[in-house]
Amino acid sequence: MLHTSPARPPALAIGPAAPAPGRGAVDLTVVVPAYNEEHRLPRTLDTICRYLRSSPGRHAEWELIVVDDGSSDATAAVVRRAAEAEPRIRLLTPPAASPTAGSSARNHGKGHALRLGVLASRGRRVLLTDADLATPIEELASLHDRLDAGSAAAIGSRAHPQALIEVDQHPLRRLAGRAGNRLIRAVALPGVRDTQCGFKLFDGDRARAAFGRSRLDGWGIDVEILRAFRREGWPVAEVPVRWAHQEGSKIRPLDYGRVLLELLRLARRGVRERIGAGDRAVLLAYLLLSVLLYKGLWAHVGHRYLVDSGQDQNQWEWFFAVTAHHVLGLDDPFFTGLQNAPLGVNLMANTAMLGLAVPLAPVTALFGPGATWTLVLTCGLAGTAAAWYWLLRKRFVRARRAAALGGALCAFAPPMISHANAHPNFAVLFMMPLIIDRLLRLCEGTRVGRDGVVLGLFLTYQVFLGEEALLLAALGLVLFAAGYAAARPARARAALRPLARGLAVAVAVCVPLLAYPLLWQFFGDQSYHSVLHGPAGNSPRAFVEFAGRSLAGHQATADALAMNRTEQNAFFGWPLLALTAVVVVWLWRDPRVRALGWVALAASVLSLGRTIPVPWTGITLPGPWRALAHRPLFESVIESRVAMAAVPALGILLALACDRLCASAPAGPDGGGDGDGGGDGGGRGLRIAGWAAVTAALLPIAPTPFTTADRVPVPSFIADGTWRAHVPEGRTLVPVPLPSPGDAEALHWQTTAGLGFPLPGGYFNGPDGPDRTGVYGPQYRFTSALLAEVSRTGRVPRIRQEQRRAAREDLEYWRAGAVVLAPQPGDEALRVTLERLLGWQGEWIGGVWVWDVHGGT
Repeated sequence: MLHTSPARPPALAIGPAAPAPGRGAVDLTVVVPAYNEEHRLPRTLDTICRYLRSSPGRHAEWELIVVDDGSSDATAAVVRRAAEAEPRIRLLTPPAASPTAGSSARNHGKGHALRLGVLASRGRRVLLTDADLATPIEELASLHDRLDAGSAAAIGSRAHPQALIEVDQHPLRRLAGRAGNRLIRAVALPGVRDTQCGFKLFDGDRARAAFGRSRLDGWGIDVEILRAFRREGWPVAEVPVRWAHQEGSKIRPLDYGRVLLELLRLARRGVRERIGAGDRAVLLAYLLLSVLLYKGLWAHVGHRYLVDSGQDQNQWEWFFAVTAHHVLGLDDPFFTGLQNAPLGVNLMANTAMLGLAVPLAPVTALFGPGATWTLVLTCGLAGTAAAWYWLLRKRFVRARRAAALGGALCAFAPPMISHANAHPNFAVLFMMPLIIDRLLRLCEGTRVGRDGVVLGLFLTYQVFLGEEALLLAALGLVLFAAGYAAARPARARAALRPLARGLAVAVAVCVPLLAYPLLWQFFGDQSYHSVLHGPAGNSPRAFVEFAGRSLAGHQATADALAMNRTEQNAFFGWPLLALTAVVVVWLWRDPRVRALGWVALAASVLSLGRTIPVPWTGITLPGPWRALAHRPLFESVIESRVAMAAVPALGILLALACDRLCASAPAGPDGGGDGDGGGDGGGRGLRIAGWAAVTAALLPIAPTPFTTADRVPVPSFIADGTWRAHVPEGRTLVPVPLPSPGDAEALHWQTTAGLGFPLPGGYFNGPDGPDRTGVYGPQYRFTSALLAEVSRTGRVPRIRQEQRRAAREDLEYWRAGAVVLAPQPGDEALRVTLERLLGWQGEWIGGVWVWDVHGGT
């Protein structure tokens, strides 16, 4: 998968006598980049030459190249005078800035100067040293020793425990340098303490190869070259040196920012090199499939609605909008009073998905929450598939085709597509493969501390994407661990200690980061302790049938076997289940296959719920979910969703089977049946039958595009801002009926109005009653319950004085500014009821009936 770009020939303007590399080789080339160094160079050149002349045994033949990087002082003249006394000194200069620039040239940067010097060198070994000789030239002997011992490069280190710092930097510069080194270790070169010390010795041929492929022109060149050596497997030794800070450093404060930009460029290039053309084609296919599924939303962004999402699209767009409102307004992102006034909503206790809503706040502010909704769903599905593809290629299979199919099933399986209608917290799961990979690293026990820290950060971020999805993933991982331990007990015991240590580190990272958010979630305003939803297990028939959104699905059949169209959590179809059973039997000797088969089976059985109805018999059996139904955290889980933990197991099993089929094919151009596998001599008939079975299992469950419709138009009373004349600041707008999980269109009104007014009622999770049990939607008051009943039945109730008094109290409680009734089925009954409750007729303004109530009744 590693592809390197062709070497870019450097733009050289070489001074006199610049022989081509490799001709007339010498023992050592010393390269000194120089920019306005007329005062330091005489001493530096004299010191280096005297040292090299004094060690003829080691440096019988040598050269010293000074690269004048566009100096505006007499640097070039100083070098020419030195070259008259010592012919082995050479001067190189970069090209002129322009044809009219005369002999002067602009400063290109340290990286450009070093590349110029190294590519012009002839040395079997090449030393790079700064013009200030902050590291004395005598330290070269230590670097030679490491190359003699087999290293390809030896780099001076000021951060090594045995390094001697004779004159230290200013504390601020020292702090910035340490922070930069930490960033470099985290992003590019883990394990290297000091990449920026300007004293490095390289094997000459390898240095010229690495610099020839380099691209950076600034201070980041050191990182780029060391990364190239590591990528090629050329050993690099970090050597402690003496070092003394020299006044007149050319590093300026802005250079730290430029180094950061170069690191980002380097990281981007590294990703492109690691992802070959075939991999990019797979990722593009995932993205195109995702765009195809959401083509209805993309056709008119922000003006189309997912038909099967119920009221969830309104809710999610409101979450994105309110998060952007709070973040850009520097308000608390964990709580808002814009819904459920005057009590508010605990956003941390809801599925606000702050991990995406916060970084996408600028997108929401510029293009609207509908754009964020469309972007999150589309890129989320594609990103989840890409993450699983990456994990499969890295950990499980060799064949690209196998990983592509496995990744597609993990992200686009029927349960995932069902939630992709309305629940991005269950469809956008790109962090799960990263978490699994880090857990597997911990089991290997190589860098337990570092991997534990990264795992802790990953888990923290996933909490802000979706906690219930993380809980279900943890359940699946526990099932896998149990199955694998039963299959390979010795290996499981060996992995237990580093895994436990790494998990302890991860917890130590998570606790301080999540302490406040979780305390707010479970103990803050409008927190609750569980959510009531009643028994919600899968029907056994749901596993062998096809989802309504699948190619072979029938909507009525699926609707009869699921809570709703966003909770079709099984529906794998009998061909995929049959194929999975065959794969488990076929690859039974692989302990991973046994463990994955156990995960799929156990998760499916658990998802049946507290009771298991036996189809067509009327018999009901107790389900294993009973053991978890009332446990903390699990009490709020809709048990049918546990089947989602089987999806990755099925995807990995499919990838393993396809990898075996690819491996049985004749080797391709790069060694595999599909271009990336290896042959094991399997028969052609087996391959044909195998691929036919895979096609028969996947084609019926292929997803079809989501159905969309035009949104209900927002009344002009809201859309054109007329509401401002009727809802004073600090007052609420009361839609009729009040927004609820069954009708949350008023949330769309609110986002259209730029969240300019609060709403009573709403669609959220909050507490109910003295025990603070979680419910969907607000606590009903007399008026909200009465209006909801009128909307449902279309009948006007008899209104007495006590009802009017209760309505007046409710409006005062909600701090109502205006009551608004939009055209809807049964609106005549609602209008008459409001007139009798309030005692006067409403005004028809901007397409709605309006009752101003902020002045009292």
